[in-house]
Amino acid sequence: MGNEAVIQRTMVSGKTRMTPSEAFVETLVANGVKHVFGIVGSACMDALDLFPAAGIRYVPVVHEQGAGHMADGYSRVSGRHGVCIAQNGPGITNFVTAVAAAYWAHSPVVVITPEAGTMTMGLGGFQETDQLPIFSRITKYQGHVNNPRRMAEIAGRCFDRAMLEMAPAQLNIPRDYFYGDYEFEIPQPIVVERGAGGERSVNEAADLLASARFPVIIAGGGVIMGEGVNACVALAELLGAPVVNSYLHNDSFPAGHPLWCGALGYQGSKAGMKLISRADVVLALGTRLGPFGTLPQHGLDYWPKDARIIQVDADPRMLGLVKKITVGICGDAKAAAAALTARLKGRALAGQANKDGRLAEIRKEKEAWEKELAEWAHERDPYSLEVARNAKEMHPRQMLRELEQAMPRDAMVSTDIGNICSVANSYLRFDRPRSMFAAMSFGNCGYAFPTVIGAKLAAPDRPAVAYVGDGAWGMSFGEILTCVRDNIPVTTVVFNNRQWGAEKKNQVDFYSRRFVGTDLVNPSFAAIARAMGAEGRVIDKLSDVGPALAAACAAQREGKTTILEMMVTRELGDPFRRDALSKPVRFLAKYQDYI
Repeated sequence: MGNEAVIQRTMVSGKTRMTPSEAFVETLVANGVKHVFGIVGSACMDALDLFPAAGIRYVPVVHEQGAGHMADGYSRVSGRHGVCIAQNGPGITNFVTAVAAAYWAHSPVVVITPEAGTMTMGLGGFQETDQLPIFSRITKYQGHVNNPRRMAEIAGRCFDRAMLEMAPAQLNIPRDYFYGDYEFEIPQPIVVERGAGGERSVNEAADLLASARFPVIIAGGGVIMGEGVNACVALAELLGAPVVNSYLHNDSFPAGHPLWCGALGYQGSKAGMKLISRADVVLALGTRLGPFGTLPQHGLDYWPKDARIIQVDADPRMLGLVKKITVGICGDAKAAAAALTARLKGRALAGQANKDGRLAEIRKEKEAWEKELAEWAHERDPYSLEVARNAKEMHPRQMLRELEQAMPRDAMVSTDIGNICSVANSYLRFDRPRSMFAAMSFGNCGYAFPTVIGAKLAAPDRPAVAYVGDGAWGMSFGEILTCVRDNIPVTTVVFNNRQWGAEKKNQVDFYSRRFVGTDLVNPSFAAIARAMGAEGRVIDKLSDVGPALAAACAAQREGKTTILEMMVTRELGDPFRRDALSKPVRFLAKYQDYI
């Protein structure tokens, strides 16, 4: 048998005798798995040995957290499962941060956790820990293989539940249960059609929208996950309603559309915030209305206090959880939008009377916001003005505007947590879904780079770009080796301002510029990239930013990973956690100077 025949993906049917490892791998095949991320370990080696014959590419990473983020990114682009696996014990515990991020991103990641052997459990053996409690609050389903004969059954259930719940599922397998000789039947994936919601609630929502004089739509992550962007556009056009993106879902509505008004939340669009503040009816489509995405920003407490709120979410536990709602629809965002459009067509709509005026207001607010962004040459607080006078580097906002203007239209962008990455929320605009990825409300550092690697594997023809601060880059740059070793070309933009900017802003505002732990001494990140086999460039002039990004994205077609080290000033954006700090109070005499 030639090599070509050996690597053909197979599908067994009916009851067949095989090993648990074969049953495990065949279940992956049945669920369309083509990539698995992780670090090789003896606990799962018998299964890994079968991956090539099954047509599954194992992507070896530098750190297991990176594997989890790659699975997340892969899932968010493909709409399918992202899968990661590693050695029991320390390899598995390294997944925790990434799985928590996937949990808050509603990504159907299947985290496969080989466990210590059953004959030594409880004896304190090598690399032993109780792995189920660790993931209990950051997965929606945990499947534990309690008998090797149940391998296919429980593995299949984990894959089903990850998709049904749109969240991570854990598959826990004692390492000795990969071996044996049993009869298995490989379960086929369960596919469930999601509906628009209850008839009464959809009718009530349609009545509210028909009566609205200034309706506004919030397009959330559920619009993306439900492939509902076109349905959202159709509803918005029928209503003449401005549309804002929910926080960190800047790809939930096309930025080139006249009704698009930008993102809410931290460093979002003033235009969108001013327009939603005028709403009498808000349709929150596929969003949980998370607290961090509706906080005051730019000095605007923009959430409409008297508006009637319609919330659509596939998870009934999200309805009315954060904001008081008038109508709750437990349904799919795409189906709900289509159902509302069908009910509203041909009806008298109160908002039609002032539709032209509303469209003019949308244009006016968007033009004013774009003008403000274009003229935003320096931050305005005393500390930032001081450091700007003494620095020759680029201003972060001007650099971000150059990146925005040079970004390929079909690019995918992942953003890390931190000051400049968060300011990028003002500048990231997309015309197609599954283009922007962030750690959402988990907010962990080291997220963006490995995530965009997974995204690139899921969509190899699209340019993949990560935005990373210099602090977070220290946690993740090792995965350059993954890009180089496995030929996964991506572009990373590293914002080098030699500080933990978000935390330093708190020390400026609340702790009289007493900087503890926030200053960074960095090597040349571009030189490190070159030493690891990637391309590396230092950019310190605004005129070089756009051409450098364009060249780096083009180089992806040649298989090249590029690190662009942006030398920027230490100017700081608005405080990241305005809700979390207050002026300090000191009682002990020796601390009186620290007020």
